[in-house]
Amino acid sequence: MDIRLQHVMPRPLQDQPLAKDSDIWGKDIILSAGQQIKITARSGRGKTSLVHFLAGLRNDYTGSIYIGNKNPMNCVPEDLAQLRREELGIVFQDLRLFPELTIRENTEVKKFLPRIPISENTIEDMAAELGIDALLGTPAGICSYGEQQRGAILRTLSQPFRWLILDEPFSHLDEINKEKAIQLISTTVNQRQAGMILLDLEPDNYFKYHQQFHL
Repeated sequence: MDIRLQHVMPRPLQDQPLAKDSDIWGKDIILSAGQQIKITARSGRGKTSLVHFLAGLRNDYTGSIYIGNKNPMNCVPEDLAQLRREELGIVFQDLRLFPELTIRENTEVKKFLPRIPISENTIEDMAAELGIDALLGTPAGICSYGEQQRGAILRTLSQPFRWLILDEPFSHLDEINKEKAIQLISTTVNQRQAGMILLDLEPDNYFKYHQQFHL
């Protein structure tokens, strides 16, 4: 399932000369299924906006986005919900954990989805790899931001996806925990033969990227 961006431009930024030096805004590009992709963007270039556009959470842009054969802007609510549940796994910059729920309960929000059944042992194993197995019974809201960040990664990896989208996923992790998260993400993405888009402020060599873009 490829992702195609056809001359997409955020409306709030359309009066700025973004298209001249952006590899994405205003361009016609294809992100091929199964590829690992890095998008580097300075602050104010619309990085989080792009994540929201792909998820169909915002439609204040010109141009068209296709995820497979679906255009999020034109999807009926049921199809858009299915796209988010089954095709896109997203670690948002603001995490979007339910603070009153435990880390474990946050991973169970979409547990009813059948396409990639996740056993309790697998969740515990992944939590152990991330170093948060002792926090599974702890409400997310009282965890540190770094612990919540790992909780958000755990939640997303425990759900179905054909594309994994990560918006500054390691911003509050030390090097040891960052390496743990990178290893688990890499293993999971490769096992599922999924695509991955990582958006961040600076270039990195966390993964073996097939394509790299500047936003």
